[in-house]
Amino acid sequence: MGPLKGRKIVEIAGIGPGPMCAMLLADLGAEVVRVDRTVDSGLGLRRGKGDDSAYNLLARGRKSVAVDLKKPEGVETVLRLVEQADGLIEGFRPGVTERLGIGPDVCLERNPRLVYGRMTGWGQHGPLAQAAGHDINYIALTGALHAIGRKDSGPVPPLNLVGDFGGGALYLAFGIVAAMLEAERSGKGQVVDAAMTDGAASLMTIFYGMHASGMWRDERGVNVLDTGSHFYEVYETADGKHVSIGSIEPKFYAELVRLAGLEGEELAPQMDPANWPGLRARFAEIFRRKTREEWCAIMEGTDVCFAPVLSLAEAPGHPHNKARETFVEVAGIVQPNVAPRFSRTPGAVRMPPAKAGEHSREILADWGFSEQEIGSLLANKAVLQQEV
Repeated sequence: MGPLKGRKIVEIAGIGPGPMCAMLLADLGAEVVRVDRTVDSGLGLRRGKGDDSAYNLLARGRKSVAVDLKKPEGVETVLRLVEQADGLIEGFRPGVTERLGIGPDVCLERNPRLVYGRMTGWGQHGPLAQAAGHDINYIALTGALHAIGRKDSGPVPPLNLVGDFGGGALYLAFGIVAAMLEAERSGKGQVVDAAMTDGAASLMTIFYGMHASGMWRDERGVNVLDTGSHFYEVYETADGKHVSIGSIEPKFYAELVRLAGLEGEELAPQMDPANWPGLRARFAEIFRRKTREEWCAIMEGTDVCFAPVLSLAEAPGHPHNKARETFVEVAGIVQPNVAPRFSRTPGAVRMPPAKAGEHSREILADWGFSEQEIGSLLANKAVLQQEV
């Protein structure tokens, strides 16, 4: 099931973008084996309820083997898995996997067709390569964070969507799949160096073009897409909720004006930035007259380019999301479904998140280890089997 069925990936457990990349590949059919640590790694949510691992949704769709990489037998176990894999995912600082004995040179020697995916914030080289960091730092360095925010406010971090997931996980998944396709032709693997700074910068390509042309200013909240314009904005409604408007094109803007009840009013020209503050105030006053649901009844499904601003609790219940099955319930937890969709080889959420080492025996047996070898690895604690 899924377009990546038959592909085998080894994931060295980490946090954030590495696990999401592995989730994406698993959702699309790849057999991804997650190599967890044999001791508490501190990677759990720790703020959830009940069994934290059950809520670690980025770990869904794959089985877990717990390996002690400080033991030679543990390192050899991972290399045995690598020999049979199409790809590997790791998210340590540069040089860490080399010190552990599972670096790209060693792995590619064992398996010349391997695609070795490396996920870092700053990349494998450069002055900051060894520095600690998180999403907020990586997008700060690329111009992305500076550009996000309202006028007269500081930059607003867009959760960790732009660095970790958009600029990190998605680019690594894209790179791994592209390299696997190339390996089919050449018979040779390679290293994919996915840096969140590179990915976030790539996501900003259109804005660098607009900036160079003079269409985008470095000042926040004065541009077309950063809440500077009144026709690409979020407005509060009478019940304290919000709606989103994206009426950029003239025909869509005309529909906004009509459905907002302003068709007979002489409004200043839409595209002159000098008019935007006054027009925003006028539309804000209009939208505060009705509740969010009342505006949905008027504008949803029209060419206004309109949508209600829904919370995480509300979004799964929206009729459009329900019709497309954008969200799915797995093991009692509502979560985003597989994306994108495929007409002939659809992906699927194949299993809920596993506990570390839950499938150690099963994985090793499936990947060709003998019962004697498995028993020996468990006995000397190079591999841990988690009892569920």
